[in-house]
Amino acid sequence: MAKIKKPVSAARYDTLDVAVRNGIGLIALNRPAVHNAFNETLIAELTAALQAMAADDGVRIVVLMGRGRSFCAGADLNWVKKMAAFGAAENRADASAYARMLSTLDRLEKPTVATVHGSAFGGGVGLIACCDIAIAAQDATFAVSEAKLGLIPAMISPYVVEAIGPRHARRLFLTAESITAAEAYRLGLVHDLAPAAELESRVNELLGRLLLAGPNAQRECKALIRTVAHRPIDDGVVAYTVERIAVARASPEGREGVAAFLGKRTPAWVPKSLQTSK
Repeated sequence: MAKIKKPVSAARYDTLDVAVRNGIGLIALNRPAVHNAFNETLIAELTAALQAMAADDGVRIVVLMGRGRSFCAGADLNWVKKMAAFGAAENRADASAYARMLSTLDRLEKPTVATVHGSAFGGGVGLIACCDIAIAAQDATFAVSEAKLGLIPAMISPYVVEAIGPRHARRLFLTAESITAAEAYRLGLVHDLAPAAELESRVNELLGRLLLAGPNAQRECKALIRTVAHRPIDDGVVAYTVERIAVARASPEGREGVAAFLGKRTPAWVPKSLQTSK
């Protein structure tokens, strides 16, 4: 995973480092003094950065990471204190902004990768669950810790429950306990583990694989999963899948992919640095 050296966007961020390198959009939470905890500024800026990545045709994949010792420690306590003094209307508006950030990440049409080190608590676990793929350092720790504050993990709950299932969510939500990376892997919150010193190379390996697939196919795969998940395999679902493959086969990208396979060459969408003949 390439390190961020300079921003490539005109936008300036107070709480993030943002760059695009070789088709990879890199977003680093950058509040290391508070373990990248959320406040209203980080929430607004992360939403804006994700929207910018979605709109940038030069971005194939979005990688989310954290600066300093942690991935994300959840809510900033000063922000929590301020929210406690809010009225109902202010709390709804604040919560809506937080929910919009999570939804933007979850619905991003491009592949998203969370690379996790240190601590991931509360909303940090929500960010991980919103990403398509998560890789963690073997010494990372995780907790859905809201209940310890007398709160509930409301906004992150749909994504965490989708990632690990309701039975495991009951345990983590109710105990607010910290779990190891190995346990997070067992529960399905993360897909792969690596020694901390090898985390970057493991993510780079994954990014190389993602760049080999067709960008439109990846976008359509994400839409396909959202549509067929948790639905009975009835005539409507079957008809939908028939239509989607028919459209994919006739698309320019589909035709190019098949032609490249039959011609024993690399498809045109693969970066030149990764192009090899079969």
